[in-house]
Amino acid sequence: MTLLRSARRVGQLTAITVDAIVRAKLADDNVAGRAARLQATCLAIVRTHGLRMQVRGALPSGPIVIVSNHVSYLDAIALGALAPCSPIAKGEVADWPMIGTAAQELGVTFVARDSAWSRVRALRRALAALRAGVSVLNFPEGTTTDGSQLLAFHRGSFGLARLAGVRIVPIAVRCAPGLTWFGNAPFVPHYLAMTRVASPEIRLEIGHPIDPTRFTSDEDVAALARHRIAHLMRDHVETHASIIRPRVPAPRPDSILPVAQRARAR
Repeated sequence: MTLLRSARRVGQLTAITVDAIVRAKLADDNVAGRAARLQATCLAIVRTHGLRMQVRGALPSGPIVIVSNHVSYLDAIALGALAPCSPIAKGEVADWPMIGTAAQELGVTFVARDSAWSRVRALRRALAALRAGVSVLNFPEGTTTDGSQLLAFHRGSFGLARLAGVRIVPIAVRCAPGLTWFGNAPFVPHYLAMTRVASPEIRLEIGHPIDPTRFTSDEDVAALARHRIAHLMRDHVETHASIIRPRVPAPRPDSILPVAQRARAR
């Protein structure tokens, strides 16, 4: 039964991905349209994979910057299903077969973390989205964790919100330990294991909006957002002394397959 469920969900994800790419190719190049299609795609993935979303709180109206802790690819799907948005994601995912292509067609902005120009370009695209009335989603930790810690926050999205004059909405994400995806774990084995779970569950705690224009620095806004997410997580998570990470961390491999399987595939 679990193998049948897994096979069915893999097939459905493939169909959803292909459909998203085809529809995006046929549609006009509009940031609001891409955000709406991204939400529809995320909702389809949520339904076909039996993902149970427990949401506490509600997103405010108008364009906002959504910031969240990051524990898995599932949180990106769940948050994308909440509202139309333009996400910022790490550049490694852009190279994933089909998934990377679909994400780009649906308006996801990929960032090469070792490139200052790439980060500037991403912020410019995000600013254009906000000015077009589309919310922006970002994970300021810059990578995933097992949920037991909250890393330092990059300040880029907080400066973006101050520049655009839009509110920041902090969201705490929690899911079962087996659903977290972090470290050097390759995507495919983890995803296949997740598809065998009858009803994977993810919890989203939406915090009170933050007005960044009331602050004099991006660091202060980041500190408050991080404090609110830590409070919403309601666990004694490991905290880091600094609020802003001064250097971009070494990129994760974010591989599709384990190293041995990739070698055989060649």
